[in-house]
Amino acid sequence: MTKKIGSGAGPGLTALRRTRLALLVPSGIALLLGLDAGLLLLGLPAPLVATRLSDVHGMVMTIGFVGALIALERAVAAGGRWAYAAPLGMSLGALAVLSPTPLWIGRALMLVGAVSLLVIYLPLWRRSYDPAVAIQFSGAFLGVGATALWLAGVDIPRLVPWLTGFLLLTIAGERVELARLGQLTLDPSRRERHDGQALALALLVVLAVAFSAVAPDAGLPALGVVLILLAVVYGRRDIALKTVRSTGLPRFSAACLLAGYAWLVVAGLLWLRPALSGLHYDAVLHATFLGFVMSMILAHAPVILPAVLRRPLPYTPAFWGVAVLLHGSLLVRVIADLVGSEPVRAVAGTLNVLSLLALVATAVASSAGAPSTTARTIRGQEA
Repeated sequence: MTKKIGSGAGPGLTALRRTRLALLVPSGIALLLGLDAGLLLLGLPAPLVATRLSDVHGMVMTIGFVGALIALERAVAAGGRWAYAAPLGMSLGALAVLSPTPLWIGRALMLVGAVSLLVIYLPLWRRSYDPAVAIQFSGAFLGVGATALWLAGVDIPRLVPWLTGFLLLTIAGERVELARLGQLTLDPSRRERHDGQALALALLVVLAVAFSAVAPDAGLPALGVVLILLAVVYGRRDIALKTVRSTGLPRFSAACLLAGYAWLVVAGLLWLRPALSGLHYDAVLHATFLGFVMSMILAHAPVILPAVLRRPLPYTPAFWGVAVLLHGSLLVRVIADLVGSEPVRAVAGTLNVLSLLALVATAVASSAGAPSTTARTIRGQEA
């Protein structure tokens, strides 16, 4: 007998769900330790104090948490057990760099995870030869570059452009795919032109990242200009401009997406004055990774996580509270950075941490209260 879609999960599906949930555990731990490190960097009391926490905070959050989540979603799409080496390598690498083991072991594991993610895109590309996949492949290439350079001993501030490109192009590829929902009335030649422009922008990001590595004083402002250009072009074509006028989940996702594009413009403007240390660096760092990246994650989570875990994550108005706390506290933090107010920055940074914890708590509560059914990704629900 065949099981109806939406009925209770069978034994095989339950085991698959447990396996994927288990793969989330290391990245969840990486998130908590990364937030702990964030408090330490603000000079605030934290539950755990360790020498390495502050030193590896950036890589733990970008590769061990966000990168591992992306890799898990891509591994599910690719379908082969080998693909799960990507999220495992990234998340376990993050835990290893926080442990007493030699630092190179964790760095090497992260590199293995990044290379595995890059390889995942090859069969995905052969399936459809989709420009969106090519853009995400470009992002994964920069992720490999970031982890390889870290293994070689390059300081994390020098890796920020690589990490930015990795997450930016991964998200951009996803948005190119979903933007087509709003371009169904366009003639094929115009859609192809849009895809070509998206690929060209991805190439500009890669070139700007490479330029920033050899000449930071000129390369970082160049990267800033590219970020602004990408935010404007992608934002104008995003279906979020239409769905923000709807209700419920589509409106919430659209609002988060548009806020993410706005923060990307802010990050680009901040990069016009290159800085790899100090409060200005803190502002551009968090405008990029909290403002843009986390806002995009918040927008996609109610749709992507059910597809990964086969567990519903119903939309709830509580997600709006998380979004307001995230963006409000980040705005205060960036302003405090720019005016040099350490006390205000510390308060805002604490609220940043609370907003991410609130996101996790809201997601867990929403999922736990939902009926256990087979969840499928329904693109039409997303902005």
